[in-house]
Amino acid sequence: MTKIPVRHIAPSIKEPKFSGRFSIRDIETLLSGKDMVQELHRHSFFYILALEKGKGEHVIDFVSYTIGDYSVFFMRPGQVHQLKLKNGSKGYLMEFTDDFYTPLEKSALQVLRRVSSRNYCPLDAGRFKKLRFTLAGILEEYSSKQERYREVIGSSLNIFFIELLRQSQGLPSAGDDEYRQERMDELQALIELYAAEHRQVAFYAEKLRLTPYQLNAVTRATRDKTCSELINEHLLLEAKRNLLATSNQVNQIAWELGYEDVSYFIRFFKKHTGQSPEAFRVNFK
Repeated sequence: MTKIPVRHIAPSIKEPKFSGRFSIRDIETLLSGKDMVQELHRHSFFYILALEKGKGEHVIDFVSYTIGDYSVFFMRPGQVHQLKLKNGSKGYLMEFTDDFYTPLEKSALQVLRRVSSRNYCPLDAGRFKKLRFTLAGILEEYSSKQERYREVIGSSLNIFFIELLRQSQGLPSAGDDEYRQERMDELQALIELYAAEHRQVAFYAEKLRLTPYQLNAVTRATRDKTCSELINEHLLLEAKRNLLATSNQVNQIAWELGYEDVSYFIRFFKKHTGQSPEAFRVNFK
């Protein structure tokens, strides 16, 4: 049984004592006069593509985006994508593992969760200029590696995430229910970890020390969906990822997602997508 190809950030020989990995590269230098073409794969790290000038196509979790100027693509670990970036594009590619960015303030992690929940953020020239200034500073720190440069990069990432959130979604007001958002973040992490084994709302409610009614109230308030709908969404997404990024048979994918009865899995998939798993695999390609 094959797995979806996973890419990792190469470890730095010069920095063996540091935990976490980080890199930032200038797009023009990275392209070096050629188009960038990446087939479907997933990452074990956060992936940020910030383009001042760009042409091409970026498909993230089977949603296709036309690449244009002044745009930011933000991917979380585990998401799958394929990328066609034309020569002549300008900007930055930034990658980091979740153990590299470890702010002490819980609010900073909440900002990261919120800003990374949106894969595509189109901007205008003025707004992108503020982000470019921060990214240029991060690249300079990463290249020169002066004393305590990792701390400077961490602080600059805080600024970058807040500015991007301001421009794409808006920061939460004092009246927003932070408690519900925190429970929602915890639920998403649990679903990613346990969905193949546990599909009952009661399981997640118990983990979060809530009743199923309270948990559904949280998901409806934050996502306008029930907990069951969020679980199903995750299972369907994982099924699509495996159908398109591997050559595994449908029964293997069903088993991987916790379905012992492949016919039940096929009915589940067809109910929510309108086509069988095999048809989806053929039609999407």
